[in-house]
Amino acid sequence: MNFEHNEDRRMLADALNRYLSEQYPAEYRNHQAYGADGYSSETYAKLAEIGAIGALFQEADGGFGGHGPDIALVFEAMGRHLVAEPLLGALLVGRALTEAGSEAQKARLEDIIAGSALAALAHDEPDNHYELNRVATRAQKDGDGWRLNGAKAVVPFGDQAGLLLVSARTGGGVADETGISLFLVPGDAAGLTSRGYGRIDGGHAAELVLTDVRVGADALLGAEGAGHALLERVVGYGLLALAAESLGAMDKAKDDTLEYLRTRKQFGVVIGSFQALQHRMADMLLEVEQARSAVINAAAAIDDTDRVAREKALSAGKYSVGKIGTLIAEEAIQMHGGIGVTWELPLAHYAKRLVMIDHQLGDMDHHLARWMALA
Repeated sequence: MNFEHNEDRRMLADALNRYLSEQYPAEYRNHQAYGADGYSSETYAKLAEIGAIGALFQEADGGFGGHGPDIALVFEAMGRHLVAEPLLGALLVGRALTEAGSEAQKARLEDIIAGSALAALAHDEPDNHYELNRVATRAQKDGDGWRLNGAKAVVPFGDQAGLLLVSARTGGGVADETGISLFLVPGDAAGLTSRGYGRIDGGHAAELVLTDVRVGADALLGAEGAGHALLERVVGYGLLALAAESLGAMDKAKDDTLEYLRTRKQFGVVIGSFQALQHRMADMLLEVEQARSAVINAAAAIDDTDRVAREKALSAGKYSVGKIGTLIAEEAIQMHGGIGVTWELPLAHYAKRLVMIDHQLGDMDHHLARWMALA
């Protein structure tokens, strides 16, 4: 297998990393990520202009990539520069539209790819514990349309998104795989209330409550009651994206730690000359390469028609970056000493993001159990 990117991907990676290195310094990032909106609309528009969003979709859908390595490349760059902008929502909702949308529904992709519309997946609920099949939100027939009632938790940029992809139960029990449907809901729909807040690692999230939210028949995405399979497919893209983002973040944390060991002096010599720290640094290098292998494997498997092989690779990737990302965050801070947890040092923010990625779309314990169940 050839692990090298083709020329188009290398050009995109160069453009992204150059722009983010020059125009997205740590101070600017933190000001935006921890600000009222949790991101910069100007930066998001520029990322769309460069092609970061278009690379997540295939040519037939208005993009110019859409394969596993394209998604991994974009999100690895996002992780390396700790980008807080809402690309994950664009990927999740956009891929749901490409997988199951009607022609009218797919027309929404143009604004998503252009960066002029924010989209968010609203699936997690207070009691679902990462399980895709646990959906308590209900959707009932209401004339020619639907009426939705329920609550969604920790929806990234859920209070700012103009388009929400909401999972709701149209049949079956709370834990059944059958009976789950997906609906496209406007962010300003009557009966939809939100409570937004900043995340500890930067960015924004919201708690949503749907009270008799009425949508038309054209809001149903895909077949009624068959949303679980589509949800699993869409979340799979998210698992790959988060794994790649984590790889980019831990790569940067590793590089910064190595540079610190080469420059920080104690007892008249650089601390990188101490054998104990050399051993710990070598372990970090090996662990990051193991994570890289897991991400490459997940990227290669994302389009596999064998569901079990695909989902095992994705869960293995998410488990690996959760475990290794936490280790890298802890080791990097330990080797930096007290300065490692200060707000002014970017490492502290990378460490927070690495730990929190583990909790998005299922933590390492969840994905280890899922991998074993798929075996």
